[in-house]
Amino acid sequence: MSAANRANLIAKVQKVCKKHFQSVKPSESRNVFETIIFGCCLEDATFEQAEEGFARLQELYFDWNEVRVTTAKELSEAMVGYHQPLVAATRVKKCLQSIFETHYTFDIDFLKKENLGKAVDKIKNYRGMTSFVVSYVSQSALGGHSLPLGAAEMALMLAAGVITEKEKQKSSVPGLERAIPKSKGVEFFSTMHQLAVPFLVTPNSTKVWSVISEIDSKAKSRFNQRVKEEKAAIKAAEEKKEAAKKKAAEKRAAIEAAAKKASTKKAGSATSPKKKPAATKKASPVKKPAPTKSATAKKAAVTKKPATKKAATKKAATKKAATKKPATKKAATKKAVAKKPATKKSAATKKSAKTAKAKTASRSTTKRVAKKKPR
Repeated sequence: MSAANRANLIAKVQKVCKKHFQSVKPSESRNVFETIIFGCCLEDATFEQAEEGFARLQELYFDWNEVRVTTAKELSEAMVGYHQPLVAATRVKKCLQSIFETHYTFDIDFLKKENLGKAVDKIKNYRGMTSFVVSYVSQSALGGHSLPLGAAEMALMLAAGVITEKEKQKSSVPGLERAIPKSKGVEFFSTMHQLAVPFLVTPNSTKVWSVISEIDSKAKSRFNQRVKEEKAAIKAAEEKKEAAKKKAAEKRAAIEAAAKKASTKKAGSATSPKKKPAATKKASPVKKPAPTKSATAKKAAVTKKPATKKAATKKAATKKAATKKPATKKAATKKAVAKKPATKKSAATKKSAKTAKAKTASRSTTKRVAKKKPR
């Protein structure tokens, strides 16, 4: 937008606002500190609400120091009828705290004696100060030419077509102070503020739009179109947020599933060494089938025979010794038989030993008879 067109629109705003509203002059009895607190109360509120809120703070509390140490929630109870009472109360509390921490007093009228630029810079450095409050103090208490612009004024300027969306975000109206002379600054601000606050609080009010339409007849259609676009943008942002949330949930579920699968696999690999012997047993059907009773008996019989032979061999080996000392042999045999447990195998061995003994005895008898033959 060209500077000439903007200046014409600003002049039109001034004319229409002056037509519908009366100018409100700031109180001359307030010092710099009180003007700061009143400016905090006035931002985005009507003059009546600001006056009432400021008076209630003075009535409900002993002094400003007590207001400073009170919670913002309690202070908001004094902001009756405010669009955002807690925001206004927080702003007041922050300013009080910052001023006290800087000067350890609430008497800051010395700023009037300083250069305007330096005084404004000092006020800007206080915490809780907004551009609206700084401009209001500069205009009302320090005699500067600065037009206070809060959220309400910027919304009205955008609806009237004076500024663009980007300029609104920067909270600036290019060429405003050049278009409005210093002598008309208080009048312009006070009348425009009386239209801007109702528009901020009730943007669909017919009464408000009837005044704005006098500034620009196409303002209503532009506003409706912008509202639709904002709603669509909000909806798209919400959908995008939901999609991102859903995607994140799916990703998280996939990660959890992968972790679960990995843990299951790890648990399986940890238990697999214990299962190996069982697997070996299954893989060993190479073993011979269990022998039947008859096969077992045969095996036992076969096993017994070598034992008998062994016993017989033993007796044959001791035969010569038995020929010389038959009594000693018998005693040794009896002793050996007594030591062995009475099992089936030992019984069989005993029997075979007796048979061998009988054979040896018969052989020895035959030899004796042969020796005794006549000469």
